[in-house]
Amino acid sequence: MSIFKKIFTAIRGGATEVGEAVVDANSTRIFEQEIRDAENHLTKAKRDLTDVMAKQMQASREVERLQKDIATHEGYATQALNKGDEALALEVAEKIAALETELTTQQAALENFTASVARLKDLIKKSERQVADYKRQLSVVKTTDSVHKATAAITDNFVSGNSKLLSAKESLERIKAKQQNFDDRMKASEQLQAEQGDASLEAKLKAAGIGEQESSANSILARLKSKQGE
Repeated sequence: MSIFKKIFTAIRGGATEVGEAVVDANSTRIFEQEIRDAENHLTKAKRDLTDVMAKQMQASREVERLQKDIATHEGYATQALNKGDEALALEVAEKIAALETELTTQQAALENFTASVARLKDLIKKSERQVADYKRQLSVVKTTDSVHKATAAITDNFVSGNSKLLSAKESLERIKAKQQNFDDRMKASEQLQAEQGDASLEAKLKAAGIGEQESSANSILARLKSKQGE
């Protein structure tokens, strides 16, 4: 029997691990949905608050009405006493007593509504600040998650494509070598043509001071001086 209990415990433990893995894999999505749920609850709480505030206004008006009725009937009772009609005054006094009882009930309700409205407003404000803070944190979490995914993708691509990068580098080196070889051949061909043509001979004559020489500024200046001396 104990073996079956252990097997059952192991199954439960495995289910817990799977559940935790699912939660971890979708933690950002879950957090975002929880924020949306909180916003929906806040919207409903605000509607409920308006109902309580409406009842508070109704209770306040009822208190004012009862207070006016009591004051009016107190005036009636005073007039009856002034006329010596105690029976009528007593009857009015009984009405006043009923009004005061109802006033006490309405005042208690008004105080209850007023306290509830103040408490609910405070809770809603705190909840709104908390939701706003969670939304800011959600933005940071989503950005961080995107950066982590990008980093992982770059790392995976580098590792899996390392051989491709090496192959690309080899191709580039071959292209460069081919182009360099072409440039060397062109230079060699130009040099060979220069050595075999008239340009090479003229260069050798010029170097030996034979044939037509290019005029220089010094030779021109010397010629002008010699003319002045004549």
